[in-house]
Amino acid sequence: MITLVPLDSIDSTAVEFLLDRAFGPDRFARTAYAIRGAGKAIAALSFAAVEDGVLVGSIQCWPIALADDARQIPLIMVGPVAVEPTHQGDGIGRRLMSHALDAAAATGRDGALMLIGDPDYYSRFFGFTADRTAHWQAPGPVDRHRLLARGGAVPNAAGMLGPRVRVGASA
Repeated sequence: MITLVPLDSIDSTAVEFLLDRAFGPDRFARTAYAIRGAGKAIAALSFAAVEDGVLVGSIQCWPIALADDARQIPLIMVGPVAVEPTHQGDGIGRRLMSHALDAAAATGRDGALMLIGDPDYYSRFFGFTADRTAHWQAPGPVDRHRLLARGGAVPNAAGMLGPRVRVGASA
């Protein structure tokens, strides 16, 4: 039976090994890593899937921003969603995603969520679209149609995605 627990209750080395198995050792070169920067994931929105004491999946959410010369618009980047390759297709990723989105809603953090992912999947199951991301820039290559967002506070504005610079309260 799969149990969802806070990600910070899991050994960070186990999470890193899972991410390597799910995405490969070259994952650090991906644009998503540049967007997130060296910041820390939002603990209240990051979870692990555990089966019989073994980590089989994880999701992390990150404080990021869309910035231009005048302002920084806070966003939360959802992902990565990692599932042990032997468990892919078992619905663990969808369950983790739903749990993180529910936690975002419960804590009032669901107004401006974004991710890089398959538009058919994330639109169909979770309501993410590219409707307001056309003018966003990323610090690396990204397929425009895979830059997705959801929430009433998602900006339809130009800017560069990157780590959120803390000015006051935490995410």
